[in-house]
Amino acid sequence: MKNELLKRIISSIILIPLAFFFIIKGNLYFTFFLLICFSISMYEWYKISKNQKYFIFGILFLFFSFFSIFQIRTFEDNDPTYLFIVLVICILTDIGGYLFGKILKGPKLTKLSPNKTFSGMFGGYFFSIFSLIFINNYINFLISDSIVFNIIFIFIISSISQIGDVLISYFKRLSNIKDTGNIIPGHGGILDRIDGMIFAFPMSYLIYLLFLK
Repeated sequence: MKNELLKRIISSIILIPLAFFFIIKGNLYFTFFLLICFSISMYEWYKISKNQKYFIFGILFLFFSFFSIFQIRTFEDNDPTYLFIVLVICILTDIGGYLFGKILKGPKLTKLSPNKTFSGMFGGYFFSIFSLIFINNYINFLISDSIVFNIIFIFIISSISQIGDVLISYFKRLSNIKDTGNIIPGHGGILDRIDGMIFAFPMSYLIYLLFLK
C-alpha cells in the first residue's frame, strides 16, 4: 500500500497543477490539453471494449463528456471557477474514498467493483463535503450562498463520480484487465484517473443549465 500510495501522491503532485495550469490559461492551451486527454481516453476505451456491444455507446458518451467539459470552461465569461469546483469535488472524493477504504476496509460495496467498500464510499462523501466547506472559509469556492444547496450539489457530484468509478472498474473486469493503460504511475491509464470525472462533468453541465444559468 505504501509504494502504491507514494506513486499516486507523486503523480497527483505533477498532474493536478498541470491540469490547473491548462484550465486557467484557457483558449488554445485548454483545447489542446482537452484533445490530448480525449484522444488517449478514446484509445484506452477502444482497447478494453472494441469487441463488445457497448463499444459505440462508450464512444458517444466520451464525446458528450468532453464536450461538457469544454462547455463548462466557457461558463460565466470564461470564468473557470465552476470547472475547478467540480474537478476538486471529484479529486477529493477519490482521495477520501481511497484513504478511508484502505485504512478502514470493511464490507464490500458491490460485486461490480470488488475493491470498493462502504467505508470508501462514505469517506468520499465526508472528505469532499467537509474539505470544500473548509476551503470556502478562506476563499469563495462554493456555487451558492445556500449551504444546503452546496451540500446537495457536492453530494450529487460525488455520487456520480463514485458511480463512474465503479462502472469503469466493471468494464475493466469484463475485459479482464487491471488498468486501462500505464501512462500514469500509481493510477494506470487516463481513464483510470478520470473515470469518475467523465461522468461527473456531464451531470454538472446539466445542473448548470437547469438551475444555475
